[in-house]
Amino acid sequence: MSSSVPRKRVRKSPEARRAEIVDAAAAVALTEGLECVTLRRIADELGVRPGLISHYFPSADTLVAEAFGTAATGELDALLPADRPDGTPTQYLARYFALSSGEAYDDISRLWINARHLSRYRPVLRERVHVQELASDERLEGLIRDGVAAGEFRTDDPHVTAIQILVVLDGLGVHANASRENRPEAVLRMAVTTAERELGLPAGTLTREANALPPAPPTT
Repeated sequence: MSSSVPRKRVRKSPEARRAEIVDAAAAVALTEGLECVTLRRIADELGVRPGLISHYFPSADTLVAEAFGTAATGELDALLPADRPDGTPTQYLARYFALSSGEAYDDISRLWINARHLSRYRPVLRERVHVQELASDERLEGLIRDGVAAGEFRTDDPHVTAIQILVVLDGLGVHANASRENRPEAVLRMAVTTAERELGLPAGTLTREANALPPAPPTT
């Protein structure tokens, strides 16, 4: 005999519900673009009413900015973790280049292109892009400073060196929508070559050390 007692509905806490909404929005942003992050679309993804989404995010622009920020932070934590207990600065820098230049990170490269374009018209997103750019600068600069302190890197200005490396990576990331075929190896290695030159590393060091650490955790 089946029980007629209704199941008790479990309500999610506001924090858990908000995180669920942002995670869903970040997933849509990564796979389809920030333009597809709307209150109705995320409601459909979660199987809830649009009003629930607007309760947490009255403005779609705020949700778009949060979606980008969550995806970008997940990428940064995977590429350049704040805590680095498993290896040397050289090894973490080598893994950073190996991961960021791979096809697995093309989605996040496309998202950065997308966010920078849309930020011209969306002030909330523009501010979040700025915050994420500063976070990337600071994380890479911190790794370089640790490498200098350990005697592995040589540079008079870790801040400038970090920006030089990131500018080259951003330039290569612009081509995420294009085929890698027929692209010279010297071009694909420009960021690594720049880093080795600016940090006083022998050529080929970062390629040799690329697999010295365990795989990074998946991004959002």
